[in-house]
Amino acid sequence: MSEIRLLDLAETRARLGELADVLVDCVTGGASVGFMAPYGPDDARPFWEGVAAAVGEDATLLFAAERAGRIVGTVQVGIRQMPNQPHRADVKKLLVMESERGRGLARALMAAAEAEAIRRGKTVLVLDTATGSPAETVYERLGWQRAGVIPDYALYPDGRYCATTFFYKRLGDGS
Repeated sequence: MSEIRLLDLAETRARLGELADVLVDCVTGGASVGFMAPYGPDDARPFWEGVAAAVGEDATLLFAAERAGRIVGTVQVGIRQMPNQPHRADVKKLLVMESERGRGLARALMAAAEAEAIRRGKTVLVLDTATGSPAETVYERLGWQRAGVIPDYALYPDGRYCATTFFYKRLGDGS
């Protein structure tokens, strides 16, 4: 059984190695999440240190999925926005280790992220993902609306161009 938890600064820092393992697993598996191959734990650590700093500044929420006490998935919600966007947040880096996929962790992580976003007064969430990726289907099944596709927006870890699909979701009353 898995558990979804919101991590604080101290726990994020204490678990940087586990977080790095999740990111490395996803990048090595070909996910277009901002990093290029080859990619190892030493490459991932600075990214997670930056996330920890954002968690400490209450700019980012970091949710972790654990199985047997080990982090196997994460999602972030960027809650600090410009003054004219206090109602909006950005969902970032939904990551689930390849060995853990198909067990509902992405759905559980997103449900926790959405619930906390509502609790914090957010009514619109946005995200982007690689066009044609399995994540696209996940987001559609979870009620996200496709806003559009930008061709050649990013690169896959192997250097190939990657189109990106943007999604949004209204939360609560959403008006």
